[in-house]
Amino acid sequence: MFTARATAAQDFVPVKGVRNGIIILKDGGYRGILMCSSVNFGLKSADEQGSIISGFQTFLNTIDFPVEILIQSRKMDIRPYLKLLAEKEKEQRTDLLRIQLREYMEFVRSFTENTNIMTKSFYIIVPYTSTGASTAKGILSGFINGKKTSSGAANKKSEAFEEHRLQLEQRMGLVASGISATGVRAVALGTEEVIELLYSSFNPGESEGVIHLK
Repeated sequence: MFTARATAAQDFVPVKGVRNGIIILKDGGYRGILMCSSVNFGLKSADEQGSIISGFQTFLNTIDFPVEILIQSRKMDIRPYLKLLAEKEKEQRTDLLRIQLREYMEFVRSFTENTNIMTKSFYIIVPYTSTGASTAKGILSGFINGKKTSSGAANKKSEAFEEHRLQLEQRMGLVASGISATGVRAVALGTEEVIELLYSSFNPGESEGVIHLK
C-alpha cells in the first residue's frame, strides 16, 4: 500500500539561514545580493549606448565566477498613496479643492484597477562555495586527538563563516566596482532586506518575481 508522506514547504527551499546579509544554503554554499539601479538604455544617444555596452563587456571580463541577474516585478500597491490623499482631503479649506482631490483619487483608483502598473527591482546574486577541506580537516583532527569541545567546534564554525563571508564580500565588491562602468550603482542588501526579498520571491501570490539560488 502506497502512503504519501507529507513534506514541509521548507524542504523545497534551499536556504538554511541568513546571517550578516549573507544567505547560507543547505548545501553549504553562500550567496550575497546586490541591489542595482537602472539605466534607461533606450533614451541614451548612440555614443552613450556604445559606452554602456563596452562597460558591460569589461565588467564580464573582470569576473571569473558566475553571477545571476534577477529582475523582480511587483504590482504597485497604490493603497498607501490613496490613504495619504484621503488625509489631505480632510485638510482642504474649500469645497472646490476637496472635490478636485476626490475626483483625482477616483481617477487614480479607476486607472490602477484597469491597468497593471508594475515596479521593477534589479539584483545581482553573487555566489561563493567553499571546498571546506581545511575546516573539515581541522575539526576531524581535534576529535582524533580527543581535544575538541563543543565550544571549540562552535568557534571553528564561526571562524569558517567569517572567512567565507570575507571571500564573498570581496567578490561582491568586485562586481559592484565592475558594473559601475555601465552607470549602474550596486549596494549590498542587509539581513532584513535579504529576508524580505526571499519572502516575496517564494510567495509568488504577493510578487511576480522568481529567485533561483542554486
